[in-house]
Amino acid sequence: LKRPLLLEGEAGVGKTEVAKALAAASGGKLIRLQCYEGLDAAQAVYEWDYAKQLLHLRAAEATGAAQGLETKTLEDEMYQERFLIRRPLMQALASESGTPPVLLIDEVDRADDEFEAFLLEILSDYSVTVPELGTFTAEQPPVVIITSNRTRDVHDALKRRCFYHWVEHPGVEREIEILRLRAPEVSLSLARDVALVAAELRQMGLYKPPGVAETIDWAEALVTVGVDDLDEEAFASTISALLKYREDQQRASARGFGDILALVRPG
Repeated sequence: LKRPLLLEGEAGVGKTEVAKALAAASGGKLIRLQCYEGLDAAQAVYEWDYAKQLLHLRAAEATGAAQGLETKTLEDEMYQERFLIRRPLMQALASESGTPPVLLIDEVDRADDEFEAFLLEILSDYSVTVPELGTFTAEQPPVVIITSNRTRDVHDALKRRCFYHWVEHPGVEREIEILRLRAPEVSLSLARDVALVAAELRQMGLYKPPGVAETIDWAEALVTVGVDDLDEEAFASTISALLKYREDQQRASARGFGDILALVRPG
């Protein structure tokens, strides 16, 4: 349907992995634009390679090729496509591969409002205009995945342009499957304990609840130190792989590592 898919959810629920998995499944190239405050067209769409242009001008002057050329002719030489640096958005629009690329616009909520409006303009007809060269229009629109951690509200205009899906943390059984797939050295029993503990911690109102990436890190850390049966000591010694903020670690410790384990193992 040629519409972007906007995925919102807490950090670590796997939004970025959707784009990676889609690219792997389709065979399309993954092109990623990481958003941040102050992002503008030069970093997102294109910019001119001024150093290369200057070298070209110096070479023309040294060989005498610049002499006698009209100013406009010289300017035209300076603004050729070979001097154009294509950033992620233009790379996605100008892709000539048989399979549409997957364009990941990651954490759009970190960018400024102005960039969001600019992005909306490009996604409306999948084209971008370079004043010196003309308009570049995608022969085949890329598959666009936009993610947001909802640190601020994405504008309604962009949401209307997209299909929308809220991504929750996976359920325990689903997270066990993910752990076994991404970390096959982790036993089924340990994967279950890790998933259950992570689910419990997510209910504690932590500043940064553990995401799937953290549960994978934790499971791998437990295996690395030789733990196959999670106990209070192993929990306490490896907690930094699961919770990345000191305040969250202190809250878990105050709750009691043993109590948390007992809660997820009612038997």
